[in-house]
Amino acid sequence: MTPLLSVRDLRVGFGQDPKANEVVKGVSFDLDPGGTLAIVGESGSGKSVTALSINRLVDFGGGRITSGSILLTRADGSTLDVTKADERTLRGIRGRDVGMIFQEPMTSLNPVHTIGAQIEEAFRLSKGMSSDAARKASLEVLDRVRIPDARSRLKYYPHQLSGGMRQRVMIAMALACSPRLLIADEPTTALDVTVQAQIMALLAELRAETGMSMIFITHDIGLVAGIADRIMVMQNGVAVEQNDTDLVLDAPRHDYTRHLLKAVPHFTSGNAVRDDGARGKASDPIIKVDDLAVRFPIGKGLFKSSGAIHAVDGVSFELMPGETLGIVGESGSGKSTTARAILGLNDTHRGNIVTKAGHSKRPVQMVFQDPFASLNPRLNVEALLAEPALANGRKRDADLKKRMHFLLERVGLPADALARYPHQFSGGQRQRLCIARALMLNPDVVVLDEAVSALDVSVQARVLELLVDLQREFGLAYLFISHDMAVVERIAHRIAVMFAGQIVEIGDARSVLADPQHSYTKRLIAAVPAIERRKQHFSVDVTQVPSLVRPAGYEPPPAHWRQAGDDHSYRLEDTQ
Repeated sequence: MTPLLSVRDLRVGFGQDPKANEVVKGVSFDLDPGGTLAIVGESGSGKSVTALSINRLVDFGGGRITSGSILLTRADGSTLDVTKADERTLRGIRGRDVGMIFQEPMTSLNPVHTIGAQIEEAFRLSKGMSSDAARKASLEVLDRVRIPDARSRLKYYPHQLSGGMRQRVMIAMALACSPRLLIADEPTTALDVTVQAQIMALLAELRAETGMSMIFITHDIGLVAGIADRIMVMQNGVAVEQNDTDLVLDAPRHDYTRHLLKAVPHFTSGNAVRDDGARGKASDPIIKVDDLAVRFPIGKGLFKSSGAIHAVDGVSFELMPGETLGIVGESGSGKSTTARAILGLNDTHRGNIVTKAGHSKRPVQMVFQDPFASLNPRLNVEALLAEPALANGRKRDADLKKRMHFLLERVGLPADALARYPHQFSGGQRQRLCIARALMLNPDVVVLDEAVSALDVSVQARVLELLVDLQREFGLAYLFISHDMAVVERIAHRIAVMFAGQIVEIGDARSVLADPQHSYTKRLIAAVPAIERRKQHFSVDVTQVPSLVRPAGYEPPPAHWRQAGDDHSYRLEDTQ
């Protein structure tokens, strides 16, 4: 069989002297018609640059192919060496022969045009369709990517769709050109586990329907285990291993592949839950939340609003000293809004939040998802660490400097880091800085809002180990917010599952994960990607999350709960 794509000794560099600054160093691989290749590696491994070189989009990012060949077999049977093609030829293959889905759909979609207009444009430009024909084709392709109520969604703007819906729109636009090769560059990294499973299932179904080939770029081997025929592992610009998927996963040959596989959190349905929980050891909770409701008014008139978004409704839980409560759920479920209400960053509509503060402590500190956005790029580390202490009335003295050195050592950063700036650190190191800064005031509670979700799997594993060590050393309580069930399993003592602004199940982590009772918890756990589940078939689910927009004056019905164990209860579904 003639390969659809044959890459030989590809080298790509950047800067004034690209040969001296190569980030892809002699990569070779073949892709058969209808096949799927997963390119796996951590940040900086060269996987995305390799993918962007296939249709020469790397040229627009300052990159240059310095040597090698990329042979693409076109629909008429001719072979094109992409490395030698002129820009006019390249415009002809982009979209038509090689489609692309990027990681962040919001930056790929035009915010001032409806999604219908953007998909129609793709049909008109690639296939020369009239406006009416393009509109009809747009509706058909939205149906194909399983977007419910597709006709009305054509009129939506990107911001009116969820992350999963936006990514489906990007897939629809890529399919508009009927590409024979689809490159998906981390298309599910920012998505919830249930949406992620749906996108993967959708791509598998579309491949079966259309016969297209795929290259899937990711840092998560577990994610592609069920969709890829072959896996190529990259490290520092070099393909260190490539083989059939089962052989790479079951019998890895390279040390780096084994390291990656070991670092991937394997979901075990509760078997990996920590046994050092604090529940029962302390008499009083350090945080007690009772019947919390947070609402955001909409449609304000002169005197009152016409309704409100019920972002959080009737949430109650306790957090004990030294305990980790994992709050899980998909985007929009109310996880972060609950955390922000505890920190006083969101006004509450109803309910009580009681925190047990020490005499000279701030009881709650926070670590956010994006460490680079959390750190002022103009301040060095010493100023960044001093900031919370100075704001709390402390003086910049020898004791404060001693505290900085102590915390830097505890989070695994050198003492000379004090003089450096955020851009001089890696993503994992920046997140360690954020953790050190959160500990400057010796807090009782640290809220971690998706604090490891943007990190590579090996960096993620090290940060999780650090968090566990710091918790044991300082007696910290963690409120750990995440959509990654495998990560939560490894750090949480108890788990609260949120859906549509409400907690629907809560209890001991082992019990919740091993014996879920609520239908949403079951769906969440079933969607966790895992190497062990690679033979499992995911079907595309179009179940809709109920609208959180309620008319003015609406109050939800009282909740009814049922016990499933000593420390495990769930909400009856007819009360939601």
